[in-house]
Amino acid sequence: MATPEDTEGGLVARMREGDNAEALSVSAISQALKRTVEDRFGFVRVRGELSGVKRAASGHLYTCLKDDKAVIDGVMWRSATPRLPFVPEDGLEVVASGKLTTYPGRSKYQIVIERMELAGEGALLALLEKTKARLEAEGLFASERKRSLPFLPRTIGVVTSPTGAVIRDILHRLADRFPTRVIVWPVLVQGQGAAEQVAGAVRGFSSMPEGHSDRPDLVIVARGGGSIEDLWIFNEEAVVRAIADCTIPTISAVGHETDTTLADYAADRRAPTPTAAAEMAVPVRAELAATIADLVHRQRQCALRPVTLGRERLEARVQRLPRAEALLQPQAQRLDDLAERLRRGLTDKAVRGRANLAELRLAPSLLQRNWREAARALARQRFDPGLVARPLVERRERLAALARVMTSLDPDNVLRRGYVRVENGKGTTLTERATAEKEAALRLIFRDGALDVAPTVSGVPVASRPFPPRKPARPKESAPGQDDLFA
Repeated sequence: MATPEDTEGGLVARMREGDNAEALSVSAISQALKRTVEDRFGFVRVRGELSGVKRAASGHLYTCLKDDKAVIDGVMWRSATPRLPFVPEDGLEVVASGKLTTYPGRSKYQIVIERMELAGEGALLALLEKTKARLEAEGLFASERKRSLPFLPRTIGVVTSPTGAVIRDILHRLADRFPTRVIVWPVLVQGQGAAEQVAGAVRGFSSMPEGHSDRPDLVIVARGGGSIEDLWIFNEEAVVRAIADCTIPTISAVGHETDTTLADYAADRRAPTPTAAAEMAVPVRAELAATIADLVHRQRQCALRPVTLGRERLEARVQRLPRAEALLQPQAQRLDDLAERLRRGLTDKAVRGRANLAELRLAPSLLQRNWREAARALARQRFDPGLVARPLVERRERLAALARVMTSLDPDNVLRRGYVRVENGKGTTLTERATAEKEAALRLIFRDGALDVAPTVSGVPVASRPFPPRKPARPKESAPGQDDLFA
């Protein structure tokens, strides 16, 4: 029969007789639970909706997987997060692969996620729409950001796989339309690390300095067709932001006509295929040559049109002009008439002069009478000294004014103030350096005499020739025997 001590607890825990269940510590039972859970659920795949996604400063990813009835915590260590093919967000339905374990610090169980995938294409499209809406709200797809493509790029940068058919199609199409220099940045276009390589290639082209020989004028991001999973890297935020931030105009040529990625919205132009991207990039050289030839022909016609019209108008006016003979005939006739009248007038005047001379008889008495009449007329004239003095005074004043002007304009007067006058061998005053360099010898006129010098050009003396002897200045004296009018 059980005693009261067996059915009621005592104040102090004691080992009872026949009892082999030793009391376990909390840590011991937590570790036992941990081993049991990890052994039983060493690998599981859990489908659920992400909630409370948080990335710690250590790089670990913490989240919850839930459905309509339960919630389980999940953790993804930093070593596994680089293998994520997408950016986890709240509300995404995923399939997480890993193992179950416990967290003794909180008496909770959780799943350690090693791989995370979207639960079907519906979840993938939902993630795509969510990312598109977020980036569109930031303005990355705004039409104001779109730039026009260069008409004729000298260098084209292509970001694609170097081994696929895409690069061959682009090069072949460029060679057919307009051969252009192409720089290929080889990248992975699918799989782990492809998004980082594509984004790095676009940023690498964009970071090249202006004027660099390898900096392209246009960037093409290209890939062939495939499923939505194959093209998913071009929906990655890193790739989209790199294309939107690129300082070089870009063309997105990802997939076929029906394939659309977020890179198409971020690029300046979207091409339905890589071949179409090459057609957008460059014009057709033959068409340009034909257009230029047509413009040259039209330019020539426009230049010759005024000449042709002018020639026609000139010929029409020439036809209306009278001939030179018709214009000169009246004047020639008038000249003949005037010449005949002049001849007759000279003849008549000579006849009349001869007759007057024959009638004129010169006699001494006639000369004496004329002399007496002239003497009487001279005697009647009265001489006024003022008639001579006034003109002399006026001329004296004008002459004095001219003398003052001549003194002020005399170039030798400024020599007294320290200036020098430069003459050439002919005595001509020189005022320009270029003229003086051409002379073989120069003469410097000082106030107290002259000095002959030889000019130099760039430190080398010009071949000098002697000056002709300077004529002594003639003293300014009045002519001998002539009185000074102004004394």
